[in-house]
Amino acid sequence: MELFNIINEMEELIESSFKVPMSRRILVDEDKLLDYLDRIRTSLPDELRQAKWVIQEREKVITDSKREATRIMEDAEKELEKKADESEVTRKAYDIAAQIKAQAEDVAAQIKQSARDYADEILAELESRLDQVAQQVHAGRNELQDMKDNKI
Repeated sequence: MELFNIINEMEELIESSFKVPMSRRILVDEDKLLDYLDRIRTSLPDELRQAKWVIQEREKVITDSKREATRIMEDAEKELEKKADESEVTRKAYDIAAQIKAQAEDVAAQIKQSARDYADEILAELESRLDQVAQQVHAGRNELQDMKDNKI
């Protein structure tokens, strides 16, 4: 990578430059430093393009890996569900559930029949009372009719 070579050369230039006594300053050859900067500018776009490509490839690999991991997890969950459904414990649980459901349906049918029988008893009693009232009304009308005919 050209950029790293140029930076290394600049570092060597700094280390080999004349140091100003009693300070942390150095004297650097201006032409050499400007030459290094020009070389950095010309090599920088290639380096940036390569770095950008590496980042894009990394993102693509990460995305593909995540997608593949998700697919593998979904396949594993489906396989687990399939195996659980096929297991003996599950089959026994379904059998027990079917028995409980049948018993519940029998109890529900008995309750419905008892409710119908009770309703029939109530309606029969009501019918009987209505017949009594109808007879009393009929007798009362007959009595009124007799009074009217006899003009009492």
